[in-house]
Amino acid sequence: MKKFYKIYTLLFAAALSLSSVSCTDYLDKAPGSDIAPTEPYKNYTNFQGFLEQCYNDIPGLASTSWYHGCWNYGEDEYWQPSETRMLTNAIDQGNYWAWDEVQYSPFHSGIDLDGNHDVNRDFKGRLWGMCWQGIYATNLGLENLGNLVDATQEEKNLIAGQLYFFRAFFHFQIMQYWGGIPYIDFLIPSVAVFNYPRLTYQACADKAAEDFKKAVELLPVDWDKTTVGKQNVGKNKFRPNKIAALCFLGKNYLWAGSPLMNEVSKENPDFKNVNGYNKEYCQKAAEAFGEALKINKEAGLYQLSSYENYMNIFYTYDQGEKIPGEKEAIFYENSSNNNWNWNQVTDYRPTTLIQGGIKVYPTANYVDYFGMANGKPIKDITKKDPDSGYDPEYPFKNRDPRFYDLFIYDGVKCVKSAGQDADVQYASLYTGGKYRTATPAKDCFTGYCLKKFCDPYRNRFDDGGERAKMMRVLLSMIRLADVYLMYAESVAQGYGYKESSQAFKLSAVDAVNIVRNRAHVDNIADEYLTNLDGFMSELRRERAVELAFEGHRFTDLRRWLLIDKAPYTQKMAVYFDRAADQKDVARYDDPKNNHVLNLKEEPLITRKFTSKHYWFPFLRKDVKMYPEFYQNPGWE
Repeated sequence: MKKFYKIYTLLFAAALSLSSVSCTDYLDKAPGSDIAPTEPYKNYTNFQGFLEQCYNDIPGLASTSWYHGCWNYGEDEYWQPSETRMLTNAIDQGNYWAWDEVQYSPFHSGIDLDGNHDVNRDFKGRLWGMCWQGIYATNLGLENLGNLVDATQEEKNLIAGQLYFFRAFFHFQIMQYWGGIPYIDFLIPSVAVFNYPRLTYQACADKAAEDFKKAVELLPVDWDKTTVGKQNVGKNKFRPNKIAALCFLGKNYLWAGSPLMNEVSKENPDFKNVNGYNKEYCQKAAEAFGEALKINKEAGLYQLSSYENYMNIFYTYDQGEKIPGEKEAIFYENSSNNNWNWNQVTDYRPTTLIQGGIKVYPTANYVDYFGMANGKPIKDITKKDPDSGYDPEYPFKNRDPRFYDLFIYDGVKCVKSAGQDADVQYASLYTGGKYRTATPAKDCFTGYCLKKFCDPYRNRFDDGGERAKMMRVLLSMIRLADVYLMYAESVAQGYGYKESSQAFKLSAVDAVNIVRNRAHVDNIADEYLTNLDGFMSELRRERAVELAFEGHRFTDLRRWLLIDKAPYTQKMAVYFDRAADQKDVARYDDPKNNHVLNLKEEPLITRKFTSKHYWFPFLRKDVKMYPEFYQNPGWE
């Protein structure tokens, strides 16, 4: 028992087995009472059945957080401050230890302080626990590839391609939050001495890249066109293919070349610092993304959703088990736990609309990133800007169309049923409005409500609120719009913002404009195309807007070395009064033109971050295992 505990616990909380039985049950079985050791691997059907464990180990930010999901840790959301169970609130206080301590965290190890499985943490854990278990499973599978004898070459390629993809994928998920780790690309023998050192981030990325490249060689472009896949046509969308592997290869390289990862890998003899980025890694990223875009252009497998169907990327409502994502989603998070989907509406709505829930609202400062329809940013929310056309007395006018689709702002109709007071039927988000004051400890602190993942008319008056009809949310870990933006960033930093990759003739500027134009937003203004810094400011803003609340912002701010810099440390609320000519209910029919006065923003919290807040700390018991597995700086 002690040996078994040593092998897997020292593999940083990987699972005690690939099934749900306890380790005692597993070890107490009589020799020979199980199936033959080669049975799970002898043919494609059996091996694929074994490999399904890896799909179960895909982490989920939204889908594995039980009844309330918080997965945005940048300056984007503000949770009910009295709630200590939410990871976002702990992070706001600088307490990164909470990743394995608070109830609503998607990162749990799945191991309690005594080294036992904590069944209250989904048994396997979440991102940390599931990824280490997945790494063990992939290495076990690769060790047994030679036992796959009853299979065609296509079947052998599919099995091997998935295993290499997932081994790199699981390592990459951990690296994003904890930095360099030991890259376990072998099945650890029972007699091994555990002293595998942490590698630099870039050294880890190089190893992950080799696995992703093998996956690219082995996986098909379209599973539906393989002999195996034709047996399940239309049901292969969750499987990684050649395009997905290329996209993750590019993401892995771009992250390795980003300022944070480049900074912490200085001991790498190949360190190259250009504007904080590593040019060589960015070029590699650009070529991987370029190849993915080239293949997809030929295959037509993925496409940007039309803007008319834009919200179908993020959620489905009253459509049964239909999965969101349209044809834009390239790779999904884990879809196994949908409990939070029942509760999301309660969290996103003030008590005037739904009483229950742990309330969360988009911060005013983040909403400010959603600039004008002419493509120009809002430089100061309180000042009139003739250049962009922004007017603080008409702050909702002529905005980026995504502003109107993602947010409930003052005057927007939220209740269809007749007979309600105007301040209930229409969002009363002005200073002193009912949406903000009915229950001060839970109501809209920021001045905006989110509808990106929730139908705007979910409320207790129209459909009974939280559980009347099925709401389905499933985040895309990578979708096509994200690929265009990552391509643009890697090309800009690797070759120049007006240049293209060698694999695909599309400039960085044009890639960003493709995403903007889909939303009927004008191209990047010429004033931001005179130098790289100007272009990057607009690219970063576009990432903030297009990928808002999808779990990317926290990592983006960290890799750009911005998370401890103002203004990214502040979460703001907006306050304003309705003008006298605005108090007529008839004006609510066109809230974009609402007239307000005395608009201002004030901080709800200023996060006191330092350089240590760029990485999560490792568990204290893990860094005591051996000197080579050391703690991240500042968390010792």
